[in-house]
Amino acid sequence: MNRLPDAEVLLTPREVADLFGVDPKTVTRWAKAGKLTSIRTLGGHRRYRKSEVDELRTNYFKAQN
Repeated sequence: MNRLPDAEVLLTPREVADLFGVDPKTVTRWAKAGKLTSIRTLGGHRRYRKSEVDELRTNYFKAQN
């Protein structure tokens, strides 16, 4: 069974959306398009690795400038 390292922080779609200034549905579309890897909770909710989100943010805001 794959387990996340204890130090890995997971973010909700709303938290990721707030970081980018977009709607949470956009974050879900990014995950479906392969831009972000989503992890499913036992209840079926999506979560995103903070480290991966931080990397995407760096590239996203570079492209915006």
